Amino acid sequence: MTQLSEAIARYHKILEQDRDRIGAWVGQLREQLEVRHLVVNGRPVSPVLRPHFVSRRQYSNLAAASELLSVSIERIRTMALTNPQVMARMNMLPAEKMLATVDPGYSIPAVASLLEAQVNNGSMHLTAPQADMPHGVVYGEALAELFFDAPPVKEFRKRYKLAKPGSAKPLLTSVLKAWKEFGGKAQPNVAILEFRQPFSTFESHEYELLVELFRSHGLQAEMVSPDQLEYRNSVLRRSEFVVDLVFRGVRAHEFLMKYDLTHPLVRAYRDRKVCVVNSFRTEMTRKRAMLALLTDESVTGSFPAAERKAIRESIPWTRVVAAGKTTWQGQTVDLIDFMLKKRESLVLRPNEDSSELHSTDGSQVDNAGWERALRTALRNPFVVQERVAAHPVSFPLDHYGEIVYRDLNVDVAPHAFLGKVHGCSSRISSAEGGFSTLSGLAPTFILETR
Repeated sequence: MTQLSEAIARYHKILEQDRDRIGAWVGQLREQLEVRHLVVNGRPVSPVLRPHFVSRRQYSNLAAASELLSVSIERIRTMALTNPQVMARMNMLPAEKMLATVDPGYSIPAVASLLEAQVNNGSMHLTAPQADMPHGVVYGEALAELFFDAPPVKEFRKRYKLAKPGSAKPLLTSVLKAWKEFGGKAQPNVAILEFRQPFSTFESHEYELLVELFRSHGLQAEMVSPDQLEYRNSVLRRSEFVVDLVFRGVRAHEFLMKYDLTHPLVRAYRDRKVCVVNSFRTEMTRKRAMLALLTDESVTGSFPAAERKAIRESIPWTRVVAAGKTTWQGQTVDLIDFMLKKRESLVLRPNEDSSELHSTDGSQVDNAGWERALRTALRNPFVVQERVAAHPVSFPLDHYGEIVYRDLNVDVAPHAFLGKVHGCSSRISSAEGGFSTLSGLAPTFILETR
């Protein structure tokens, strides 16, 4: 039994030893989640009663690989900006491409980003890179603070040493570094840009906590909708609130569905009158076609050996879905024919997360279902990836006052700030797939080696 499995067994035993005391804590936990704004639409941000433990070795390996991959991603971004053929392979909208060409005024486009990865023992498989608002940074820190001194965790800490992988302070530091490189002198007025939601979502609720974080460090910060912005006399503002720095929680393709390139934010950004974090260049990172470029040795063959090793070990083989030839394990294959023959080992994913387009796991559908999914993928921007087997983990849940156990999938997301990893968060989902009230975050702790 590994140290991690021993630790999980020990924690579960603590929950079972004194049901009355733990039951009282569960009730207190519900109240504390409400007080700390960690309940959204009646659902707790975290539905679990046990933190997700990451060993120190896992975290170190995750951080090292993520930092190497971040460098490789930056190389691809640079190539795309200078090579129209590489840019075309991203499957970006024309307006997204234009925005990507605008110099943001600081050197590293991804001021704050995360990589979504499946971690199992010593291996990591990257499923998607993100470089917009790294959801989970503020929530994750709040959950860790809430759980660290909770009765079962305090009892657990008598035998095991835990570290909190906090990311809020590095997030703030990286934003201010980008502002300084942009040319900012005084403390900036910060606008957290988000769409007005008809119903509060996990993401918009986290933005409210982000506003509190900025304010707690002496910055003027407000949540702002794109509809509220105006640009006059080289100044971007929301009514009387002058905006110096925009923390962008709005994805470019969503923004461009409602607005064009004459929007006040775009005009101020192009005139370099506002610092936008993350810059619109990071939209390239969110396309899964980025993973197709990274796993194509004709593109990355000249990259340093350490980066190519990290790519091979961490990113499943990925290709943009299109008729034609490609390579797989050194062989030239017809991509469509290959996909039809290898259905059970492949997954189809939209190039960008969307409410309209969904992923299809070839092992979960029959040939007819796979062919229908393939036809959809040929009409829309999609990638095909080698399937990475999930490794569900048992978590205790509060089920109307009773502790029950469910197997959940866990994606660990290392948080990178200006290319360096500081902390991580753990996103959980039902092992059965699809929408589930069990989705959310688990508080994350690093389990130190004995």
